Amino acid sequence: MFHIKPRTIVLKAIPKLQKSISTTQTCQSNHKLSSFLEAAKMPEKKLRKLVFPFEDLERHLSSKVNTSNFQLFQPRYEDIKMAEMFFTPSKKQKIDYFTSAVRMDHAPLITQSEVCFIGRSNVGKSTLIKALFSLVPETEVRVSKTPGHTKKMNFFTVGKAFTLVDMPGYGYKAPKDFVDMVETYLETRHNLKRTFLLVDGSVGLQHADRIAIDMCEEFGLPYVLVITKIDKAKQGELLRHILEIQEVMQNHTVGCFPQPFLVSSLHYSGVYLLRCFIAHVTGNLKLGPC
Repeated sequence: MFHIKPRTIVLKAIPKLQKSISTTQTCQSNHKLSSFLEAAKMPEKKLRKLVFPFEDLERHLSSKVNTSNFQLFQPRYEDIKMAEMFFTPSKKQKIDYFTSAVRMDHAPLITQSEVCFIGRSNVGKSTLIKALFSLVPETEVRVSKTPGHTKKMNFFTVGKAFTLVDMPGYGYKAPKDFVDMVETYLETRHNLKRTFLLVDGSVGLQHADRIAIDMCEEFGLPYVLVITKIDKAKQGELLRHILEIQEVMQNHTVGCFPQPFLVSSLHYSGVYLLRCFIAHVTGNLKLGPC
C-alpha cells in the first residue's frame, strides 16, 4: 500500500503480472548502438527514426492531431554529440555506481545536480538506465526479469556533472517502506533538478501512474514523462497510449514538461535524445529553455 501525503491516496499492488525466474545482469559489453557517433554512420532516414522516434509515428496520425508538443526539444546532432561526452568515461570523469540507501539519512550528501528515475515495477527503469550508461559497460546496473527487484535508492555519479538515482518501483512488490523512502527523497532533495516518471508504452497509463503524477504535482516537482517499451506494442496501440498520456499532460498537470520522451532500451530509440535532455536540465549543456 502506498499512501501519498498529505492526501490519503492508496496505490494497490498491480495483480496478474507474469511470474518469471529472477536473473540479474550487469553491463558487460558495449551495444553497437551505444554511441551516437556510431549510429550517425547509418542513413539519415534511419538515424532520424532512432533519434526522434515520434517522427516516424507522426505520419500515421490524423492531421487534426496537434503534435507540436512532441517536438519542443529538438537539439541538433552536434548537441547530441556533446551530450554524449557526459556519458562517456575519461581520466577526468569517472562514471560508476556510488552507493545505495533505504532511508534519506543514509543517502549521500551530494551538492551536484541530480535526476531520479521512478516508475511502476517492471516498467523497464533499470534497463533504460543500463542503456543510458551503456558506454560504461563496467558500471553495475542491476536488471532483473522479476518485477520489483529494485528495493533501494541506487546512486550513480557521472563525474562532477550530475548524479542519477534509480528509485524503487511502485505497485507490484514495492518495498514496504516505499513511502518513507521515496516521498521523503522527493520532498527534501534540494539538488534534484528533474524527476523522470516512466510509463510502459505497451500497456499505457495505469491507475498507479496517475497517482504518481498526482504525487509529483502535490510536491511541485518539475518532472518528465518517459514512455518506455515502444518496441513492445503494436503501432496503433502505441499511438493510442501516447495520445492518452498527452491528454493527461495537457489538461491535468502543471509541473510536467509538455513533451513526452519515447524510448526503446532494446533498440536505443530515443536514448540519445534523453541523454541530451538530461545533460541540459542538469546544467551541463546549454540549449534553449526547457
